[in-house]
Amino acid sequence: MPELPEVETVTRGLTPVMEGRVVNHVVQRRANLRFPFPEGFVDRMAGRTINQLTRRAKYILGYLDDGQVLLIHLGMSGRMTIHNDPTVEVPEAGKHDHVDFVMADGAVVRFNDPRRFGVITLIAGDEVASHKMLAGIGPEPLGNAFNADVLAAGIAKRASPIKTVLLDQKLVAGLGNIYVCEALFRSGIAPDRLAKDLKPGEIERLYREIRLVLEDAIAAGGSSLKDYRQSNGELGYFQHNFRVYGREGETCIADGCDSTIARIVQAGRSTFFCPTCQK
Repeated sequence: MPELPEVETVTRGLTPVMEGRVVNHVVQRRANLRFPFPEGFVDRMAGRTINQLTRRAKYILGYLDDGQVLLIHLGMSGRMTIHNDPTVEVPEAGKHDHVDFVMADGAVVRFNDPRRFGVITLIAGDEVASHKMLAGIGPEPLGNAFNADVLAAGIAKRASPIKTVLLDQKLVAGLGNIYVCEALFRSGIAPDRLAKDLKPGEIERLYREIRLVLEDAIAAGGSSLKDYRQSNGELGYFQHNFRVYGREGETCIADGCDSTIARIVQAGRSTFFCPTCQK
């Protein structure tokens, strides 16, 4: 599933094409994705200006000029591509091209989702914070509301492995399996350590590495695993910088360490780590 850096990359790619622009019309090719499209979706989008395009956790939010908010979640395999070259004909829609946002200037933003776990819906602007998909989500890990003190307070009484605690969206928004594994390795913290047992210095280091690994991944355009692509269709490249994720059985890349990267399963998710570097 695309994680925060991938969704941030897509949002940034869509912004020049959609933010401040008018949606001429929408082409909807099926009745539902993970959930049914909202009633009258096509008519409600026609002629609307997207005043602002932002990301919240793993959701893309488009604030419309009539007070509605367009909410998009990429699910497991969703991707959005931009077709805005007037000299190149927009490709004919394929089997999994479910929605086209046709902008007034002729650009087409296409939503493709083979597995159909994505979401496209409309919500009221004053319900964003309380909507069932967004309510209770923690602070953004790259925002000012998240710091080492917030992280320390959130894990202080958690008698669960730090790896699974960090995946709790109520603690911090948007963190997923890949980047939690990478942040824990960079921090030298074993994934099975109980969250409440982390020392202040370790928490400070973990907070710092969470931010750094996300910033590095965004700069690299995200990670292309299976279905993910940037909005321009290009691959992301951060997967070439993985230090532990997906490297089970390979030698640790840390200087002076010749241990083998191990894998365990925590809360149904694969965890990759170095048993020597992470304590």
